[in-house]
Amino acid sequence: MINWKQKLTSRKLWAAIAGFVVAVLAFFAVDEETIVRVTALITAGSTMIAYIIGEGLVYANRIPEEPEQPP
Repeated sequence: MINWKQKLTSRKLWAAIAGFVVAVLAFFAVDEETIVRVTALITAGSTMIAYIIGEGLVYANRIPEEPEQPP
């Protein structure tokens, strides 16, 4: 079973996606400014996805504090 939370927060995955997209854009002779913009967009998106999933995991794993019971 694929752990999508772990995959989507992986820096290696996003570096691979950015590298693939840049290579495809270069293959089709897209101008450098567009390549830089697309790379920035991928980086910004991956940062937000990783942050949101990471915070969600932290929030989900918090154990609610139970009030102390008198003896």
